[in-house]
Amino acid sequence: MKALYKSGPHAGFELVERPEPEAGDGEVKIRVHTTGLCGTDLHIQAWDAWAAATINAPLIAGHEFYGEVVEVGAEVNDVKVGDKVSGEGHVVCGLCRNCRAGRRHMCINTVSVGVQRDGAFAEYVVIPESNVWVHKDPSITPELGAIFDPLGNAVHTALSFGLVGEDVLVTGAGPIGLMAVAVARHAGARKIAITDVSEPRLAMAAAMGADLAVNVATTRVKDAQLQLDMCEGFDIGLEMSGHPTALQEMIDNMNHGGRIAMLGLPSSAIDINWGKVVTHMLTLKGIYGREMFETWYAMSAMLSSNPVLRAAVASVVTDVLPATEWEQAFEIARSGRGGKVVLDWTVFA
Repeated sequence: MKALYKSGPHAGFELVERPEPEAGDGEVKIRVHTTGLCGTDLHIQAWDAWAAATINAPLIAGHEFYGEVVEVGAEVNDVKVGDKVSGEGHVVCGLCRNCRAGRRHMCINTVSVGVQRDGAFAEYVVIPESNVWVHKDPSITPELGAIFDPLGNAVHTALSFGLVGEDVLVTGAGPIGLMAVAVARHAGARKIAITDVSEPRLAMAAAMGADLAVNVATTRVKDAQLQLDMCEGFDIGLEMSGHPTALQEMIDNMNHGGRIAMLGLPSSAIDINWGKVVTHMLTLKGIYGREMFETWYAMSAMLSSNPVLRAAVASVVTDVLPATEWEQAFEIARSGRGGKVVLDWTVFA
């Protein structure tokens, strides 16, 4: 099969022939149709310090995907050949304290598809049946199915706290931040502001339902509150950027008792005004991945019940390229000017 292969501990990928994986007991083999490009994949391609410390090359990367089941192993009971599916990228042990308590997204022994085991930048991928999400709604296109993983990040973050009637600040208008805006609007937020420095992405945020898109290169969040006729501060903060000043400014603009969900991963330490966190009684909650599998049920239900939300989330995919043009796809994704970039693997069919 064709695959984007990381042959060793160095920068770059190679589009090469690799052996097809085989489905073992309890596993499912999937013919990949589409894959989304994630920031993790950019780190792996560049072979930066994070990748060097995390990845065991050789490896096939890629963890955001949509495809069709072509083979099931022994002891697979529910997933069938022909099912259209996406996959949960965190493979858990099932035996640690959190797994046994039903908190599988907190498994201390998590192995990630496309990071510690071969992933979906290939014509075929194999994952456990327990990680397969079967799409029963025919309105889920291959492009939309390819971004269920990052949509799950947005849903997990946005729904961490009640949003009905609340004023919400989103920092970072990347694809996940954009989807979080649409989810917050669906969930009943009152006012939604989003920050970034990319005008094209801020324009996308406005189309997703943000009441105010703030370019923090020229405007402060405090001024944005005045534009929204807010008397106090934001009730809910969704930190999606990982930028050190974003969290600082968010904390400064939260109402007393405000709640912050943090998905953005900082690349260095952040200086936080802990005095304000304490005296303003703020709650900070770290978010990683998706709740397994409550988040998957929530996003499927929301997309099926709300065509407006479904169209908004689908619009986050701005570029679809054949897998043969993967280098250009990575350049587009790295530029940060647009939305989600998707690779089409059916070109090899």
